[in-house]
Amino acid sequence: MIHLLRRAGVEGGTLLDIGGGIGAIQYDLLEAGAREVTAVDASSAYQQAARAEAERRGVSARIQFQLGDFVTLAPQVAAADIVTLDRVVCCYPDMEPLVRLSAERCRRLYGLSYPRYRWPVRAVVGIENAFRRLFRNPFRSFVHSPVAMDRLLTALGFTLQSKVRTFAWEIVVYVR
Repeated sequence: MIHLLRRAGVEGGTLLDIGGGIGAIQYDLLEAGAREVTAVDASSAYQQAARAEAERRGVSARIQFQLGDFVTLAPQVAAADIVTLDRVVCCYPDMEPLVRLSAERCRRLYGLSYPRYRWPVRAVVGIENAFRRLFRNPFRSFVHSPVAMDRLLTALGFTLQSKVRTFAWEIVVYVR
């Protein structure tokens, strides 16, 4: 995703990184010329690690951290030129509000990665979820329809710019 976004041009832009974990996309796009970042993550441990790394890199003044579920926080999150959700949609049971609310805050580039909608991938995710249930782990993974995501993004004024597929993952960048 980073390569696709850099190729599209991030210089001078603002970034909203949803579920960015320790901040890999944030640091790379800041290095590529992005101006500032809003980092939203539901994990306090990831956010703590991201803050420490931002401090170590000397970019903490350019990153605003928000802790919580993006769908809940969305009304308080400002729009950005670039919005990224790297391996986030698969952690969310209801794809539509997550994609819609994040896309509504995107002015130019929208990057998204998700598990491919193929039977082997869906089977593995089903087995992982069965083991999580067995061990009373409440976390679940989801494989959402890329056709539904594309229709939603297209209806919101986006056009697919690039797509990369691996065996298990699909990475897309849309432009408005």
